[in-house]
Amino acid sequence: MKSYRKELLLNVPTRRAFVNITPQVNACLRESGISEGLALVNPMHITASVFINDDESGLHRDYDAWLEKVAPHEPVSQYRHNDTGEDNADAHIKRQIMGREVVVAVTNGRLDFGTWEQIFYGEFDGRRPKRVLVKIIGE
Repeated sequence: MKSYRKELLLNVPTRRAFVNITPQVNACLRESGISEGLALVNPMHITASVFINDDESGLHRDYDAWLEKVAPHEPVSQYRHNDTGEDNADAHIKRQIMGREVVVAVTNGRLDFGTWEQIFYGEFDGRRPKRVLVKIIGE
């Protein structure tokens, strides 16, 4: 069995955003030389998410609006976590809702997706460099 590991570096200039990272993960898969196995993708930060869904801008705006209703950024004083001087408690909650990681089957050298599925990085406390781990195992 082979193992491949790479860190993607992302620097989202806004506080919140959804970034399609499928092309980067596909590049990792090609680089790995693995044709059958599993690909794990997860952000290495507790205020970011990786998830699978449709690459449709209306859906992404709906996610953003819904998450802001569930865990609004302001007022920052509503969160005990922010008593430490932070202002990102909402980002931690949004990450918990959207999920930490995805695992995708690799079949015949391709990510084995359903129709319309893509991998997204969800940023909830951006404006600085963040890492995403891609780990692929198989043969």
